[in-house]
Amino acid sequence: MEWASTSSAGSSRSRARTSGPYVEQDPEAVAQWHAETWPKIRARARARADGGEVLFADQVGIRSDQVTGRTWGEKGRTPIVRRSGDRFSVNAMSAISTKGRMHFMVFTKSFTAEVMCRFLDRLTGHFDHEIHLVVDGHSARRSKKVRDWLAAHPDAIELHFLPAYSPELNPDELVNADLKHSLPKQHRARGRTELAAETRRFFRRRQRQPPIVRRYFGGPHVRYVLDENPMSF
Repeated sequence: MEWASTSSAGSSRSRARTSGPYVEQDPEAVAQWHAETWPKIRARARARADGGEVLFADQVGIRSDQVTGRTWGEKGRTPIVRRSGDRFSVNAMSAISTKGRMHFMVFTKSFTAEVMCRFLDRLTGHFDHEIHLVVDGHSARRSKKVRDWLAAHPDAIELHFLPAYSPELNPDELVNADLKHSLPKQHRARGRTELAAETRRFFRRRQRQPPIVRRYFGGPHVRYVLDENPMSF
């Protein structure tokens, strides 16, 4: 009998990649991001006398009925993974920098403006200089509540939005893919508390592994973050 290693999430971690581009994506907006917007963000961060820093952030949802990781099965037969019959989920938001820094927050409610403000509060507590935070255009991030928070903290965080429908431009999407492939293969969470604990363990482990965090910026679509020439990706 021949056996083969299979990935229940569709690919091995080494081949994990972000989705996109979407058909709704505007190529001109992406070109402008590479040629104008991103170079300006990088230049503004470098110009700060107190050492401004750029982070890329995103949120992700993990469901109990989502089979992740790798397992073994008879060749030609899809392996069956036992899991809880209950359906529950947790959410997380993370932010990473090319310096290998990672910050995260795990939460059980939906991603809202209130959650975004709480993440911003926690993020600023780790820095004594301005942060340039690059995110997608989720409505929660564009809400009045978030705009008011930013106005009340003018020297803490400046928010920058990626072009619409362009997840492949965000290195933090690779964190999300890594998370889903790295959750325990044998033990399956039997409740939301266990799932949240497993998710936190993943982020805390990555926080202690700056070289891995830096490697998220090496993907073909996000290498522009490291290159001086924004079009050399």
